Amino acid sequence: MADTKETLICPACGSEMEKVYSNEHDIYVDICTKGCGGMFFDNRELKKFDEGKENINFILAAINNKEFKRVDTTKQRTCPVCSAIMVKNHTDFSGEIEIDECYSCGGVFLDNGELIKLRSQYETEEERAKKFNEIFQRKCSEMTDSEISDIN
Repeated sequence: MADTKETLICPACGSEMEKVYSNEHDIYVDICTKGCGGMFFDNRELKKFDEGKENINFILAAINNKEFKRVDTTKQRTCPVCSAIMVKNHTDFSGEIEIDECYSCGGVFLDNGELIKLRSQYETEEERAKKFNEIFQRKCSEMTDSEISDIN
């Protein structure tokens, strides 16, 4: 899906989101600068900013020195692009970060502070995948025969 051009309404607090432009990627990230500080990334945009080496100065400039209202992160959210119900998922096995994903249009909403936490978990996508594979292999090796047969 292409970058949305219309003004979005924040799925967490209902405020209008500001379109913040990345010259480097020629895309807009929607940030709730006057509400909760949440961020909406259109389909596949988050991958451009989720590693520590990737430039997010334009995002930091939009949110630095601002006070944001607190929101209930457990509430179900509706996608601001396509109005589908968003699904809460963890970014890894630790369960530290829960993001809201839209399975219809591919958008991702991050609550205030989650982008920084996400970027600090792993330096690269390869490191994230390696850790996932290690944990997956360990969990599989710990499964009993009956658990394995339940899968089949």
